Amino acid sequence: MVNQSSPAGFILLGFSEHPQLEKILFVVVLISYLLTLAGNTLIILLSVLDPRLHSPMYFFLSNLSFLDLCFTTSCVPQMLVNLWGPKKMISFLGCSVQLFIFLSLGTTECILLTVMAFDRYAAICQPLHYATIIHPRLCWQLAAVAWIIGLVESVVQTPPTLRLPFCPHHQVDDFVCEVPALIRLSCGDTTYNEVQMAVASVLILVVPLSLILVSYGAIARAVLRIDSAGGRRKAFGTCSSHLIVVTLFYSSVIAVYLQPKNPYAQKRGKFFSLFYAVGIPCLNPLIYTLRNKDVKRAFRRLLGKEVETRQS
Repeated sequence: MVNQSSPAGFILLGFSEHPQLEKILFVVVLISYLLTLAGNTLIILLSVLDPRLHSPMYFFLSNLSFLDLCFTTSCVPQMLVNLWGPKKMISFLGCSVQLFIFLSLGTTECILLTVMAFDRYAAICQPLHYATIIHPRLCWQLAAVAWIIGLVESVVQTPPTLRLPFCPHHQVDDFVCEVPALIRLSCGDTTYNEVQMAVASVLILVVPLSLILVSYGAIARAVLRIDSAGGRRKAFGTCSSHLIVVTLFYSSVIAVYLQPKNPYAQKRGKFFSLFYAVGIPCLNPLIYTLRNKDVKRAFRRLLGKEVETRQS
């Protein structure tokens, strides 16, 4: 992966032309990261420790929480260092690792959100056969497929990106080492890389999003056939959190990877890149827990056990 033309490192510009904004972003990113660590760790603990949450939905949710923890940890510490100090450097090895992890986990999240949509489809459209369709073995298989596809995508796309002939200034106009930003940094022919990114965007973004929309189309028809208003509200409540997460994630990722080539789109893309790298992993636990009675009850039971243990 490292060859003779590889640079010693890159300069992650971020919003270096706005120093005051960087100080504000430092505080926002730090708080968001701490909330991400606390919220996603709590979801994983509850999903593991509470027997009532041992269901496919919470199995996939704990996978998503673990993914978000890894995703933010791969970029936020370096981002905080760059936002706080004058030096914006990242080594070539550090950039390579960050790019590999970013591609792998980003792809995994796309597939995992699709799997979660299928789980909701089976729960609402096939309630009598749900336990037969979404059995524990299938859950592990689907989760493994999501992680493996992410790994394969990163193995395929990372090396060609890092082998690009980069311009001598080595200034990456972004907060993190991402494929679009590194392609813009190249001073050579990037046709192959752009075609590769376009194909990957269709396979990893467009196809999974289409499957999610098809699943929710079927879910909407099934919900509308429910006679009672209470039943419709309950069915919608089980899907609304996932639908919000899908909307936030896909809209921001599409804005970064399918943006037009103009300076305004690139500036806007940096905000979206920051949002899906920092904001979405922070919001996911809030979205999934604020309206989720099962998680709230599990949290109360966990606190109750801790209190009983201390009293005894």
